[in-house]
Amino acid sequence: MGAMAPPCAADVAGVPVLRTAHAAADDAQAAISRIAAEIGPTELSLVVLFISPNADLPAVAGAAREAFGTTPVIGCTTAGEISSEGYTENEIVAAAFPSSHFVSLIHLIDNLEKLGRRHVASATVRLRGELARMAPDWHSEFAFLMVDGMSLLEDQLVSTLDLALGPVPLFGGSAGDGLDFRQTFILCNGSIYQNAAVLALLRTSCQIKVFNFDHLQPTDRKMVVTEADPERRVVHEINAEPAAREYARVVGLDSEQLSPFIFAAHPVVVKVGGRHHVRAIQKVEPNGDLTFFSAIDEGLVLTLAEPRDIAAHLDEALHDLSNSAAPEAIIACDCILRRLEAEQKQAVGAVSRILSKNKVIGFSTYGEQMNAVHVNQTMTGIAIYPPSPPREP
Repeated sequence: MGAMAPPCAADVAGVPVLRTAHAAADDAQAAISRIAAEIGPTELSLVVLFISPNADLPAVAGAAREAFGTTPVIGCTTAGEISSEGYTENEIVAAAFPSSHFVSLIHLIDNLEKLGRRHVASATVRLRGELARMAPDWHSEFAFLMVDGMSLLEDQLVSTLDLALGPVPLFGGSAGDGLDFRQTFILCNGSIYQNAAVLALLRTSCQIKVFNFDHLQPTDRKMVVTEADPERRVVHEINAEPAAREYARVVGLDSEQLSPFIFAAHPVVVKVGGRHHVRAIQKVEPNGDLTFFSAIDEGLVLTLAEPRDIAAHLDEALHDLSNSAAPEAIIACDCILRRLEAEQKQAVGAVSRILSKNKVIGFSTYGEQMNAVHVNQTMTGIAIYPPSPPREP
């Protein structure tokens, strides 16, 4: 793609920095038609779709290709969506980036099981250079990643991308499948993929802030992983006892009571580089093993954490993003365990109102990516602020 100069400030007066829309996923053609109509005829650099796993994905892909023409369209399936109204389900949510404020390039990374690290890194470096030539007067850059949430390869992928991206901040989310944990999908320019990821590199006239937060406080209750299968993210034993039974004992329950709601209410964290990161539990296997959402290994010390009030913390954290100026839009990758906790504590309405008030859209994930780290039970995303004023000639 050849170089291009960004439009002058006069060309973009009154253009929203991000256009958003959402529609019920039951009828893919109708949903995409409604979304396209709400976004309007603005020239777009990129469209991102967060798609309910109940949607007809091939129909969504075909309808999006027809509706948006040559504009790149990427997306993924979700464990729930976040629209302009807050938490929602069985919808398609769209974020459209106007060409007046953004330039973008996308890179499909397929066959993650045979990840060619050198190839991915060199392609990312090349795209960064091309993006800079497209908009040399814009200086805000970020990378957005969506990855197959059942691939178990997020850690390797983000470590590879981190080296190639250098100072460019990355955020992203792992595609979901509701609470079924069977198959998740990536959408890229009219095609559907598994065992894949799509990376979007964007350069913008807007100010941005990539963020990551959770509402968890470590306790003094600890346990040690004594037997595990790291490749499958499965823990067989904790404290030399069967994993599910020992975890249940530590949290004061019987193993038969364990469920995603319990895992959300009693998360475990590990300390890395002076900071605690969640190692969220996905499910109990029939044999009593525990499967995790992210990297796990023998010898890890797991610390039980307790959640703060999720709505109050969310309100505080999003308010902090407005310290110097209010964001015009926020895109969030929000762990499914946060949604489950909100449901369990009857806080969905309060959380949704806070998300809507702060112009947050996005999706519930099977994990989040922040620079070189794959994490869980966080909200990770980007706040997009008004464009910088033009410099004096």
